[in-house]
Amino acid sequence: MNTAIRQYLVITGNYWAFTLTDGALRMLVVLHFHQLGYSPLEIALLFVFYEFFGVVTNLVGGYLGARMGLNRTMNIGLFLQIAALAMLAVPAAMLSVPWVMAAQALSGIAKDLNKMSAKSGIKLLVPDEQQGTLYKWVAILTGSKNTLKGVGFFLGGVLLMSVGFTGAVLTMAAALGLVWLASLFLLKQELGKSTAKPKFREILSKSPAINVLSAARMFLFGARDVWFVVALPVYLHTVFGWDFWKVGAFMATWVIGYGFIQTIAPRITGTSEGKQPAAFWAAALALVPAAIALGLMAGWSPQIVVIGGLLLFGILFAINSSLHSYLIVSYARGDGVSLDVGFYYMSNAAGRLLGTILSGWVYQVYGLEACLWISSGLVLTAALLSLMLPERHVAEA
Repeated sequence: MNTAIRQYLVITGNYWAFTLTDGALRMLVVLHFHQLGYSPLEIALLFVFYEFFGVVTNLVGGYLGARMGLNRTMNIGLFLQIAALAMLAVPAAMLSVPWVMAAQALSGIAKDLNKMSAKSGIKLLVPDEQQGTLYKWVAILTGSKNTLKGVGFFLGGVLLMSVGFTGAVLTMAAALGLVWLASLFLLKQELGKSTAKPKFREILSKSPAINVLSAARMFLFGARDVWFVVALPVYLHTVFGWDFWKVGAFMATWVIGYGFIQTIAPRITGTSEGKQPAAFWAAALALVPAAIALGLMAGWSPQIVVIGGLLLFGILFAINSSLHSYLIVSYARGDGVSLDVGFYYMSNAAGRLLGTILSGWVYQVYGLEACLWISSGLVLTAALLSLMLPERHVAEA
């Protein structure tokens, strides 16, 4: 096994372990605090620092990755997630809103350091002329990550019912600690360290392609989270009357399927078609939340409309996300790749921040249908922006 493959496996393993705890923690927080009587808007506010510091981390993290090396930023991310989990293991009386928001802020920093390091690392392991291989490797990394995030949703629901909130976060902290210790010894030194020391002012992208793609990504992920983060879990529990483990299991299944579609996205979109059809797939996605909203407004069965629509949304969103994940790694510079990838995922985090806040507020005030209409409008904006992307020819693996 060559060095590139070994490093790919270490990076992917780290990313998998982190994602499992990240998905479980998100479901734990949503369900536990809903159980305590928090409103949808209050639950959404618990995630505001998580998403806000994700924006900051991606912007600064790319600079740190280029200066320090991606091995260090990835290991720092793992350690900070352990610290965030430990913060939530305090007695229930200490779990105030500011304390939980602070822990979520730490988790947000950790998540985006980890993601930026993983996605940037792949760029350095594949020759630039093998764009087909790069697309497939990125698709596998992204898809498998989301599959495990879905498993994490299910794990969060099960742990909450079996060992309680405190037991759940302590179990995950201990497991992630073992992964962190292994990563310190296995991950190659100097991975992704820029040969020319970048200046701090270079954190803002000067590439038109990356700026356009970043804007499209922001609207795309805002469209998902505006109804997925808070509105959907609360809707499933209150309107459908599902228990917590059923909510966690359903959302886990959705994300697992979404992750699987991401891994096979190159087979669906093709890897030798020249410019990736980002605008086409985004336009197709924009129709789905609008159709779900119309079905609910028409009085059709909510179970059929929401669940069926969510499955179709997951398939199309997975294709869009996989295309975007490939395009950013493809457009990014080889030297100092983390700067471009960090800027791009800063926009991704900004979209999630926008979607998270809207998800709690719009659902509480106007209901699920309003969340869906906003989602459709945001995706349509992403489709229009994608029309401005330049050509990027993809070589076969």
